[in-house]
Parts: sequence; structure tokens; C-alpha cells
Amino acid sequence: MNNLLKSIGLPLLGVVLCLSSCTQKYSYETVPNDPLKARIYTLDNGLKVYMTVNKDEPRIQTYIAVRVGGKNDPAETTGLAHYFEHLMFKGTTHFGTQNYEAEKPLLDQIEQQFEVYRKTTDEAERKAIYHVIDSLSYEASKLSIPNEYDKLMASIGANGTNAYTSYDVTCYTEDIPSNQIDNWAKIQADRFKNCVIRGFHTELETVYEEKNMSLTRDSRKVYEATLSALFPHHPYGTQTVLGTQDDLKNPSITNIKNYYKTWYVPNNMAICLSGDFDPDQMIATIDKYFGDMQPNPDLPKLDLPKETEITAPIVRDVYGLEAENITLAWRFPGAASKELETLQIVSQILYNGQAGLIDLDLMQQQKALSAYCYPMSMSDYSAFLMAGRPKAGQTLDEVKDLLLGELKKLRDGDFDEKMLEANINNFKLYQLYQLESNDARADWFVQSFINGSNWADEVTALDRMSKLTKQDIVAFANKYLKDDNCAIIYKRQGKDPNEKKIEKPQITPIVMNRDTVSAFLKEIQASQVQPIEPVFLDFSKDLTQLKAQSDIPVIYRQNTSNDLFQLIYLFDMGSRNDKALGMAAQYLEYLGTSDMTPEQVKQEFYRMACSFSVSPGSERTYIVLTGLNENMPQAVALFEKLLADAQVNKEAYANLVNDQLKARADAKLNQSQNFARLMAYTEWGPQNYATYTLSEKELKSMNPQELVDRIHNLDSYKHRITYYGPSTSDELLAVLKKEHKVPAILQELPAGVEFKQQLTNDTKIYLAPYDAKQIYMAQVSNRGEKYDAAVELGRQLYNEYFGGGMNSIVFQEMRESRGLAYSAWAGLDKPSYPKYNYTFSTYIATQNDKMMDAIKTFNDIIENMPQSEAAFKLAKEGMIARLRTERILKSSIIWAYINAQDFGEDTDSRRRLYDYVQNATLQEVVNFQQKWIKGRTYNYCILGDKKELDMEALKKMGQVVELKTEDIFGY
Repeated sequence: MNNLLKSIGLPLLGVVLCLSSCTQKYSYETVPNDPLKARIYTLDNGLKVYMTVNKDEPRIQTYIAVRVGGKNDPAETTGLAHYFEHLMFKGTTHFGTQNYEAEKPLLDQIEQQFEVYRKTTDEAERKAIYHVIDSLSYEASKLSIPNEYDKLMASIGANGTNAYTSYDVTCYTEDIPSNQIDNWAKIQADRFKNCVIRGFHTELETVYEEKNMSLTRDSRKVYEATLSALFPHHPYGTQTVLGTQDDLKNPSITNIKNYYKTWYVPNNMAICLSGDFDPDQMIATIDKYFGDMQPNPDLPKLDLPKETEITAPIVRDVYGLEAENITLAWRFPGAASKELETLQIVSQILYNGQAGLIDLDLMQQQKALSAYCYPMSMSDYSAFLMAGRPKAGQTLDEVKDLLLGELKKLRDGDFDEKMLEANINNFKLYQLYQLESNDARADWFVQSFINGSNWADEVTALDRMSKLTKQDIVAFANKYLKDDNCAIIYKRQGKDPNEKKIEKPQITPIVMNRDTVSAFLKEIQASQVQPIEPVFLDFSKDLTQLKAQSDIPVIYRQNTSNDLFQLIYLFDMGSRNDKALGMAAQYLEYLGTSDMTPEQVKQEFYRMACSFSVSPGSERTYIVLTGLNENMPQAVALFEKLLADAQVNKEAYANLVNDQLKARADAKLNQSQNFARLMAYTEWGPQNYATYTLSEKELKSMNPQELVDRIHNLDSYKHRITYYGPSTSDELLAVLKKEHKVPAILQELPAGVEFKQQLTNDTKIYLAPYDAKQIYMAQVSNRGEKYDAAVELGRQLYNEYFGGGMNSIVFQEMRESRGLAYSAWAGLDKPSYPKYNYTFSTYIATQNDKMMDAIKTFNDIIENMPQSEAAFKLAKEGMIARLRTERILKSSIIWAYINAQDFGEDTDSRRRLYDYVQNATLQEVVNFQQKWIKGRTYNYCILGDKKELDMEALKKMGQVVELKTEDIFGY
């Protein structure tokens, strides 16, 4: 949805770009009627600073965006921008090191060895050089302090420490407490000015594991093939952000250093902020720390040939293990162009999830298993994509023709002009949602900076879009969206011939130096900031308990910020109570009433800028209505009419059954879904919530009237109602009394099947097949321990220390020290409901030949937990800072209350945790580990290709249970 956010703003009568000097030192730009009330500064060295104030909570979302990405990679070292993003977390000359002067000669030698390594082709010589690199890296690690950047962020209470790289941007993200602005700026300025490349070869393996993950995700292959077809002369199409496997295995630190010096300069950067701060103080602080960064007056500009016009379809075939699909793509100008604004409207006319041409003609009519479209905006060029998945027996070309048929309707003007006004209303609705989020607000700045758009144009985009006529849309479609100027990507099922198997390198685990602290970190920890007092919920004050007709409990919270509402009917029954509920919910999407077609129902909801969903889970069913509160009474009336008067459509049911069976077959081809099913099988056994579904026989023999009866009767069961919106309690109850048709006495909920978690009495290895270069693996241990509120405090502190974020033991050992994975986690999981058990679990995705290394390391650190006072102090400081500044707001208050109720509590449990952590010690974490973790027995679940796994080693661990795909899916 970022592409939508990029193009919306409130309608204005006129726009003036203002320059404010005030009495302060810093000038800034503003735009009248800007919904963000943004200030845009430019420091003397060219650094852009975007600010928007949001006082909802005492935190600030910070993005530091660099206008450089995969498109700027040297052709001989693709993936460099992304790899350098990872290296920006390794520290500077001041932190991440005990003695940089002593460390530097070793780092220089490592750099030199990699230059030799990348130019060497003889495998024996390469192994010898890599052995030297590994030895030097081990010696250098004795002087480094891994993860110290993450420790710095933990010490100031940051959340969301991360970064991302695309073709156009590399962006660094932190969500910080509002009293830590000075420390944040000090750390970030040092990071951007004095970055040091260390921990190189282990991080290289982490990046390579990320590449491995991408090789099993067909959607990424389709994305890259699409860009390759559309942009044969531009780096968007000639190289990829992650780089090639060969380039990743042959990196150049020298190239990376040159890249850093060239692009990471203030006149190529923007700091984008949204949250609780004083703009005058903020800009002074940023200038204090970033103002002396030196710009690059000779910033390179990509001088690339223009792409030639596409006059005939460009066809590509992509192979992978997942289900077949097809993508059509058209090339467009860059994201800052006015064409992209028109394309937003065009896209919504075609597909908006409710009432677009594709929604009503293809999805509502069940002509394809899935079909959709969206614009993909990038700085230099953009694209418009249409995609679909075939039904059983349908060809990819038949799906293509269906998509092109909807495009022809657009070109012919065969759509309701009222759709234009409805689109604008829904864009306004979307903007209201985005304005509630610091993340989305700051990201809007990032997109504007990277794409080179004028902020005044951003703010007034919706005003221009609202003036587009049907004639404009038709002319645009006929100019840009022809049948013969597109790329066509056939995603076919089959083995990818381009995958390579590259053996793991021999890596000596680097020294972690957990208890070593740089002077820089000590200074940050010793700094004094004005403390922010925590705010905990008082459910008796923060919520209002109401009663609707038939004694239905209503949990009410008024929205005083905007006109958005969320109304939920909450039933404490789900698929375990009735395994046909999910099918009934899906069937409802294709039903109309006695006087409205299904298409008319969807169109009416879209016109009102409202929507509904019925979502049965295993334990609960949620009926959710959301949208503009001014239309809430009409939306409730229409939905209640649909529930009460839904009409059987036998043809739609027959189609739905066939599509459901096709979707099930497709799910078996997906790696993530296979692993989720394997995890459920390992924890719960063959009969579990995931396998408790209607069989093919039951689906085909069911009378659809039975499903409609379930829909009609749903309101008659006991349920609760939650509401967050602007209406007063009296207004809400009046709407419910008028529209929510329920019997005087509600029915009791039906009894459900109880699934039982499997106790882990002996070691078993559950192995399910998936033909990929990377395994997904987890360990599960269940000893039958039930929920205990007294245990929760120690559990949360243990998880924070051992398996939490980037400063945790798991992250350090599995990723930083050994390069075994891109991501890994472990911890003791709280049961979803008190009736279930605590479960200790781990997760890792890693290259096949790293499996035993991963198992050995996991078992070692779980059983013999490394103890570090310094690491514990940081974990504790981070928890306290987050608890002080976290605010549960808006509709989240309702869900906090419901979650507390689930566990028999009526207070905010964070208060107890806050009091506990203040005086907690490392010894308490050790005691918890000794009592709750040490000595456990584990079941392992491994999804992978047994031909590439060390089966003999697995058999020595315990009984190996080889499962078929049908076993874990239950069909």
C-alpha cells in the first residue's frame, strides 16, 4: 500500500510553498493544509530533514534514507548495496571495537585477502585463501564487540531496529523513546560518519542465507523476471538487489568502501521523523551531530540509455516448486510523475478488493482462482502489474485472456463513472488509517525524498486525482495499457534450472566478547535523560461496559481522533466447534439477498467506504465491519440484511468447492505452508486444528443450504460486541437495537473438539519433504506445564535475554558468530489459552549442509546458556525503556482487555512486569533456565530434501519419522 500512500493528500483549493524563518536559526518549508503539518529542513551540507509531530505516544519513528540502492551496484559485485546495509550494523571506529588501532591492520589484511580470493578460480587455492580469511577474522574478532550497535539501541529503549534495501533506497529504521533524541542522534551520526567493515565473512553467510530463502520464493523470481523483461537496459532489469550467487560468494570490501564514501553523504540522505518531539529542538540536535558531515559535490548520476518502446509482448518463463500463475506488466514513468497518479485511479477501477472490474467480473463470478492488479512505483520507472492463478483445468493463457478482457473494458469505457467518486472516498479512508501510524507518516517522507517529488505535489495529489474524468481514464488506458506493449511472465511449476548448490564454508565461530563494553556504549549508558513515566491501562476507566439487547455485552471505546470505526461481533466458537464455519464464511462472499445481487452488495459497501469480513479461527469467529463512521448505520443495516437474507447459489457453491480443492493442492506446493503444517503435526499430532477441515467427500456432498443456514443462525449464538469509533454509546446502542436482529434468548455455543498437545517424552525427528537448498527447522518441547501468572514475569525476562532481538544470545550465536542463518529465534511460548501448555520452541532456516551445525549450536546454548551481566543489563534496560514508553491506544485497548479476560485477569499485566524487572538479576534468569529449560527433550521438525541431509547423524539423535506431504496436510 506504500504506492497508495505516496499519492494521497487532502483536497485543497490552492497550494503555496511557504518559507518560515522565525527567530530560530533554521529555516524550513511547509505546505498549507498539509495533513502531516510537515516541516522540511535542509542543512548547509545538503542533509534533508522531514518532520511531523504526533503526540499519541512518547516515541518517535526515525528513518534515515540514503538515495542509493541495488541499481547503483557495480556490475561485477551485484548485491553490494544490500550487503553494505548489513555491514552498517557492525560498528564504527568508536563502538563495536575494543581497540580500533590494533584491529585495523587485521581488517586491512582481510580486505586484501578477499581481493585475491575473488580473482582466484582454482577451488583448492580458494579454500586455502578462505582459511586465511577465517583465521584473520577469528583474530580480529578478539578485538571486536559484536552487536554493539544493537546493544546501543537496546540501552536507549529502541524498537524495530532494522533496515531495508530496494533498487532506489537503503533505509535505516529505529523507533525510539522521545527522551532519547540526543543519544539516538549521537549514535547514528557516528554510525554514518565512521562506519567500519568488520565481521565480514560471517555476515556474508547471513546474506547468502537470505539469498537462499529467495530461491524458494517463486514470487521473488516472478518479480525479478518482470523487471528483466520491462527494463533490459536499466539496472532494475539487468541486476537484482540481492545479487547473484556467484557475486555474493566473491565480494569486494574495497568496492564496498568506495561505495560507502561515494553515496553515504549528507547531500544524498534524508532523516524522516514522526512522533512526539519539539521540531526546533530536534533540528538543533540533528545539526549538532550531523552538521559536520562532508557532502560529495561530485555525486554520480546514473547515465543509462532510455528504454525503447515495447511494441510486441515480451514473454518470459519462470520455474519453481509453487503453484502456477501468470503476470502481465506494463512500463510507466517514475513515481514522481503525474502518470502515476492517474495509474492509481486506473488500478482501483480495475481492482480494489471489493467492487473493481476484476473483483466483480472475475473473482465474484469465480472465473479464476485469484486475480488482481497493482501499480509498482520506483524512482526512474514504474510498472503496472496484473496477475492471476488458474482454476483446476484452466490454462495460464486463459487467465491471461480474462485479465486482458477486463483491460479492454477499461479502454472501452465499460465501467460505472460513479466508481471514480467511490475511489476518492476510499483513498481518503486509507489516508485516515495511515495518519494514525508514525511508521506510515515517516515512510511517506522517505518515498517523496527518494522519488524526488515536491512535497506540495504529494499533499495535493488527491485533489488532482479527484478531478479526473471517465474520459481521462479511457484516454489514459488506450495510450498506455495496450495488449501488445506488455511483458508476460508465465510462472510454471517445475525445478528451477538456475539454482546452484554452493557448499558451506568452514567458519571458526568468532569471539563474542559479551561482557566487553566500549567507552562509547558506557557513555550512552551513563547519560542522564528525563525519565518518562509508564502509563498502564485501567480497564474500569479506559473502557465502557455496555449492554445491548438480549444482554449482549458491548465493550466500548470512543474514537476522538477521526471518523474511523471498527465494529466486531465476537463469537467464542470457531472451526473446532464447527469445521464448516470457514466454508460458510467463504461462501458468504458469493451470495446476495432476495433483492440485491452479490455484485450490488459489494458495490454498495465500496460506495460507503466500508467493508466487512467474517473470519473463523480455531477458537473464535470474528465478524468485522470497518470504515467511515458517518456510514456506519447503513453499513450495519446492509450487513445484517446479508446475514439474515443470504440466498443459496448452487452454482457458486460448486465453483467454490472446486476452487477450494485447487487451493488445497496449491498449498502443498508452498514451502511456508508445508512448514506450518509440519509444526502443527509435531506439536499436536496427526489430528490438529490445521487438519480438522471438511474432506473432499464432505465438501462435494454438502447441501449449500446447510451453509446458508449457518449464516442465518450465526447472530442467534451468544456473542460479545466491541466498538471503537466516534459514535456515543447511546448512538451505538441505538444502531444495534435497530439493526442487530437477535432472539430474546441467545443460544449456547456448541461444544467443540479438543485437540491435545503431544507431550515430548522422547526425541523424535519429524521429516517432511520439500526440494529446496534450504531447510526450515524447529525444535518443540512440551512437558505439560499449564499457564501460571507467576511464571510469566520470569518467562518474559528469559525470552528477552535469550531469544529476543538482535542483542539476544540466540541471534549472536546462530547468526553473528557462525553465519548459520538470516534469522533464528527460540523461547518459551505462552499458551494461546490457559487450557493449553507452555511450549519451548526454536526456529531456523539454513542451508541443507548446515543442519547439524545448527542443531548442535542450538542444543548447546539452550542447555548451557551463556551468562553475561552486560548482556543482561542491556536486556533489562531495553525492557524497562519500552515499558515506560509503550502506549496501548485506540482499539488496541479493547484487545488488551479481551486478552486479559482470556487468562482470568482484569488488570494490565505490564504493571507487574515493570515492577518485577526493576530489581531482577541475571541469577533469576539463570534460575528460570535451570528450572524451566534445562534438561528438556525435543521433537525436531525438519522440512527439506532428505537426499541432501545427513540422515545418519539424525538417526543417532532419535527416531526419524518420515512423513508424506499428505500426512501433514491431512488430505
